[in-house]
Amino acid sequence: MDKLPSFQAYQYAFAAHIRDPRKAKRPQGVPARRMAAYAELLYNNMESFLLACFPVLRKMLGGRKWARLVRDFVAEHRSHTPYFRQIPDEFLQFLQNEWQPVEGYPDYLLELAHYEWIELALAVSNRDESLPAYDASGDLIEGRPLLNPVLANLAYRYPVHRIRPRIKVEAVPAHLLVFRDAGLQVRFMELSAVSARLLMLLEGGERTGYEAVVQLAAELGQNDPARLLEFARGHLEELRTVGIVLGSLR
Repeated sequence: MDKLPSFQAYQYAFAAHIRDPRKAKRPQGVPARRMAAYAELLYNNMESFLLACFPVLRKMLGGRKWARLVRDFVAEHRSHTPYFRQIPDEFLQFLQNEWQPVEGYPDYLLELAHYEWIELALAVSNRDESLPAYDASGDLIEGRPLLNPVLANLAYRYPVHRIRPRIKVEAVPAHLLVFRDAGLQVRFMELSAVSARLLMLLEGGERTGYEAVVQLAAELGQNDPARLLEFARGHLEELRTVGIVLGSLR
């Protein structure tokens, strides 16, 4: 590789130092106090965007562990977007794909970060801009239910929606539904494993409500789906009232 022009080499050295002052040497000719101000400005800006999305994670980690995590992100991650709004997306990718768990950090860290991030992801989603033709009052058992496209059906090993400071966190599986309602508010709902699986079977609009119930009954080892069908009918109607189910496809 050809040697970089001096001005580019200087730019790389400058950027490397403000990203990671501990490891990258300060470029010659720049006062230490000035470089420290640049490094602090970069860190503070990045942290402010992350704090807006991950307030609970920050509280659970405490100041020192949180700062170490943010500094590792700034130093090691190479973002693929220039948009400030997508900094939390990049942070989550860093945690999932690059960060190596360190002793003293909780096992639920990744799940809690994902849970906090999903609210932002759905708040700005445009997946509902183009919907197929559907009947808002259509039959949800005989017809093919249409689910709200701005929705996430999630399963976690930890009850991330209940994690708070001074509360003992134990590994208890949680099924959570996160969706954006007609008023553009992101809402959360705890589901049973059966309800979560029913909605999963209905994703894509390929099955009627009845077909989904029959398959779910088979998975549960129930020969007669009648009881489950009664549950599904009432449950899907409840989900329609809050905007999780939009109706049935035409």
